Amino acid sequence: MSIKSLAVFCGSKDGRSELFRSEAAVLGQWMASRQISLIYGGGNVGLMGIVANAVMDHGGAVTGVIPEILDARERSHKTITELLVVGDMHIRKRKMYELCDAAVILPGGYGTLDELFEMITWNNLSIHDKPIYIINLNGFYNHLLKHIELMLEEGFLYENPLYKITVLNNIEALMEVPELNQR
Repeated sequence: MSIKSLAVFCGSKDGRSELFRSEAAVLGQWMASRQISLIYGGGNVGLMGIVANAVMDHGGAVTGVIPEILDARERSHKTITELLVVGDMHIRKRKMYELCDAAVILPGGYGTLDELFEMITWNNLSIHDKPIYIINLNGFYNHLLKHIELMLEEGFLYENPLYKITVLNNIEALMEVPELNQR
């Protein structure tokens, strides 16, 4: 399977670590160099803005999907390739899933976790079977991954979701994923 578009789920804030910002920029630059389109939340702020700007600055294609309620709050990105303003968060997520071939999860807040868990749930329900790559920068997702293991150990999951999720420590490791290097 050749991956031509990535949904990148990440914060509408920058976070405290410079590593988060620098890795977001590296991801965007690399995506543009590989002609992998960015599908993202449509804002021009936070890590999402950094990724989008890096893709655009290096000649790549960017599609943002933002709900009307966040169009002003997250300051929608007006200079990307395509900005889709949709009715609500549910439509946003569905549209992003439809447009992407795989998802990359960078550090973020509630919205990022919501998007991650919906992707995992839809994979589990066979609504889609798209690869999910969690970029665990500085161990940002260590506690979450341990909790997923606990849910499995306690019998609340039908299968181990980590069979369908690839956890990587940095963008450099993502660059080595074979499916992302086929053209």
